Amino acid sequence: MNGCFPWLTGESMNFLTKLKRLIKSEDGPTAVEYAVMLALIVGVCVGAVQTLAVATRDNFDRSAQSIDDAIGP
Repeated sequence: MNGCFPWLTGESMNFLTKLKRLIKSEDGPTAVEYAVMLALIVGVCVGAVQTLAVATRDNFDRSAQSIDDAIGP
């Protein structure tokens, strides 16, 4: 490999070796698995915020209606 990339020496070769080993490793979760987990978490958060927004809007509407009814015409 050093013949193809003569500027790579010692420390950078060690880094590339570790990087290749990390990419080939199948022990831990991969980036794709992390991306899927992140997408699921984001989806749940968006759903929860949406639900809370609707509930909050409904409560404010009911409060406004109650105030209007209490004040009268």
